[in-house]
Amino acid sequence: MINITLPDGSIKQVESGTSAMDIAMGISEGLARNVLSASVNGEVWDANRPITTNSILTLHTFNDKEGKATFWHSSAHIMAEALEDLYPGVKLGIGPAVDNGFYYDVDLGDRLLSADELPRIEKKMKELAAQKVSFERKDIAKADAIQYFTDKGDEYKLEILKDLEDGNITFYTQGNFTDLCRGPHIPSSAKIKAIKLLNIAGAYWRGNENRKQLTRIYGVSFPKQKELTAHLEMLEEAKKRDHRKLGKEMELFTFSQKVGQGLPLWLPKGAQLRDKLESFLKKAQTQAGYLPVVTPHIGNKDLYVCSGHYDKYGEDSFQPIKTPNKGEEFFLKPMNCPHHCEIYKSKQYSYRDLPIRFAEFGTVYRYEQSGELHGLTRVRGFTQDDAHLFVRPDQVKQEFINVIDLVLYVFNALGFEDFKAQVSLRDPENKAKYIGSDENWDKAEAAIIEAADEKRLDTVVEYGEAAFYGPKLDFMVKDALGREWQLGTIQVDYSLPERFELEYTGADNQKYRPVMIHRAPFGSMERFVAILIEHCGGNFPLWLAPDQFIILPISEKYHEYAEKVSKLLKNYDICGPIDSRAETTGRKIRDAEVSKIPYIIIVGEKEEKQEQIAVRKHGREDLGSMSIEKFKNLIKAEIDNLITFNN
Repeated sequence: MINITLPDGSIKQVESGTSAMDIAMGISEGLARNVLSASVNGEVWDANRPITTNSILTLHTFNDKEGKATFWHSSAHIMAEALEDLYPGVKLGIGPAVDNGFYYDVDLGDRLLSADELPRIEKKMKELAAQKVSFERKDIAKADAIQYFTDKGDEYKLEILKDLEDGNITFYTQGNFTDLCRGPHIPSSAKIKAIKLLNIAGAYWRGNENRKQLTRIYGVSFPKQKELTAHLEMLEEAKKRDHRKLGKEMELFTFSQKVGQGLPLWLPKGAQLRDKLESFLKKAQTQAGYLPVVTPHIGNKDLYVCSGHYDKYGEDSFQPIKTPNKGEEFFLKPMNCPHHCEIYKSKQYSYRDLPIRFAEFGTVYRYEQSGELHGLTRVRGFTQDDAHLFVRPDQVKQEFINVIDLVLYVFNALGFEDFKAQVSLRDPENKAKYIGSDENWDKAEAAIIEAADEKRLDTVVEYGEAAFYGPKLDFMVKDALGREWQLGTIQVDYSLPERFELEYTGADNQKYRPVMIHRAPFGSMERFVAILIEHCGGNFPLWLAPDQFIILPISEKYHEYAEKVSKLLKNYDICGPIDSRAETTGRKIRDAEVSKIPYIIIVGEKEEKQEQIAVRKHGREDLGSMSIEKFKNLIKAEIDNLITFNN
């Protein structure tokens, strides 16, 4: 007999070899019908895989991200089977689950696949799923696996096999299809009721631009048709909110091939938006005792060797900058923290001086593969709202709580209300990925967990998601469409102070190491703005909008009055342009609506005579005529709802 511990702490005694599905059936037949996979001691398994030792068990359904990932990974295998049936000789790359579905990279030889063929593949997938076949796992010797894919002529699987160790290789078979795969998979294809293939893209094998470009087919699937219908409606809404589309329409940012891929150019309105976000956070930081610093865009290679970033991020950095001095190399800055460590080191501190909080909107650079670049969400140059706190060990938890308060203040001001806090810990099975002692890791992880508990955050724990130098608290925010994004991070770090030999003088006149807290409520300005655009559909809060109003004179005769209104409003720090184009008022209103300007002010003969303005709110709500004073009060009342941060 073995003991199975369930999430509620209860323990079930079962025979060795019992599966998670058997245990689910013992709890409820209805639960068992919905189980897709299970976590056994933190590792996601097939629900039908025998459990032979005492284990901690969590069952996963489609409502869990682990269940969705299993469901979509199995759907990718169904798609691969359909492709082999429809396109004999196709060679398979990889087919993982992704955040919103799955894909498979395939080599179709000289054949070019068009979007018109997706319904045919989709139909075949539905036929295969309806056969209700099970997914069978089999351990296989490396030599046998190599022979199988050699006979099949699939060089991509053979290349993957080179990196795998004998005794750690598994095949999965469903119906007439077998694939090299670590799993897990759902119990039966019968669970896949609704399938939609979404689009086709090119993808370099293993993300290497020097390798062959494969065909990547994206899809999504669900246990029920109504769930697929709702998802497709969400995708249509997401297209309307796409930050790349709205960013162009609203004249916020652009890209230039001559400047370089992944290097955004902020247009005047976008720059105003960024400036308002920065000013908002800088004001809160000042109130919380942060000190501004500025660091260069490059650093000597030795700086990043010392910090460990060269070892961990060297491959993702731009090529080194070599100087005329022999052996001297500089790198575009991949992180701000090493620079801040050197700023701290430039002065002697006592225990009374701590905490020291350095803050910088610092631009960093990483060489992302061109195929991974995506608008503002994945770029090569981005600005972090970075800060590093140097604290005594006894101050760690309280300072961490203070940073949580700052992050929550940011979310509240920008309308992000639905979020979870992810406690990202190191992988206990692979400590080689991290730097620092076990003792310091244990202390850092405990401080984060205690701080999150004290703030009563809705938390989830994820092993293996820590930064290489320390654990962290990541805020997983759902936007207006229900999509989850990682926004805001706080990290505890005992390692960099050791690497840089940072010190402070204690009350006993001895030298001690400070602890570092890394934090970035926005994360990166580029990615944050992209998510914010899509969250609010470009309808920014009034305090943040680049243009809070636009004045539309109905003819050239009223340009002078429009200028007068503009100057009066600017006196109240309320800003917006005048549309003096020789266009109809209707056309000007339509253009202002597309630009999502919060208020449209129309001035003509009546308004000039009465010294008033006709006001229209974005979304076609007509507020009628009013005095400039009344409009000023309306705007100020809306902006003043932004509560001042008090730490």
